[in-house]
Amino acid sequence: MQIWVDADACPAVIKDILYRAAERTKIQLTLVANQSLRVPASSYIRSLRVEQGFDVADNEIVRRVAPGDLVITGDIPLAAEVLAKQGQALNPRGELYRQDTIAQKLTMRDFMDTMRSSGIHTGGPASLSQSDRKAFAAELDTILNRYQRSKPAL
Repeated sequence: MQIWVDADACPAVIKDILYRAAERTKIQLTLVANQSLRVPASSYIRSLRVEQGFDVADNEIVRRVAPGDLVITGDIPLAAEVLAKQGQALNPRGELYRQDTIAQKLTMRDFMDTMRSSGIHTGGPASLSQSDRKAFAAELDTILNRYQRSKPAL
């Protein structure tokens, strides 16, 4: 398992949780962005800078993700592509995207895009709360613990 982060929009507090988790579990963490990122010096943490452009980072993550990998993203279309490749996707608020609900989320996202493009102000997402951070950390721990238990002993 590797952890991939759609890092351009990922909140710093979530990145900090991921840095600690990568060190603790010794799982490779890669932050993908179209800008240079500062990451802690670690053999388990790296950043990957991609070219500027619409969905370039998302496309790179999809290209590299393998079955069982975990992707951290708030981007629903990216999450859908990760699930199609048998990866896991977790948003920064702690919601694990699921195969049985992703189509509904895509439909709602497209509907809201249509509303915004026709001039209706729909507002943006609420800022990340303390309970969102806790939910993210708890779900991440659940996923990583499940992975650690399933790994064959060396």
